[in-house]
Amino acid sequence: MSVRLNGNIILLEGQCRVEDAEPLLGWLQADRSRVVDLTDAEHLHAAVFQVLMALRPSIKEGGKDAFIREWLIPVLTAAAPSGATQPEG
Repeated sequence: MSVRLNGNIILLEGQCRVEDAEPLLGWLQADRSRVVDLTDAEHLHAAVFQVLMALRPSIKEGGKDAFIREWLIPVLTAAAPSGATQPEG
């Protein structure tokens, strides 16, 4: 797996595949204060990205992959659209 929990930080590393979405979702639902670190992520499966979009956790900025750094992180760290509700947790 490319997702692991280290204290209060969820690390996404390498090629994050569809099977990484379920543990990511569980860890974020269990503790909404957890931070997701995308520094070493090389690819995010759409299911992983959807979990991040839905739950909007804090994201550690940076990253080695240019696409994740320049396109995905700005979307994940932007404010939720007006009228959208944030999940309670």
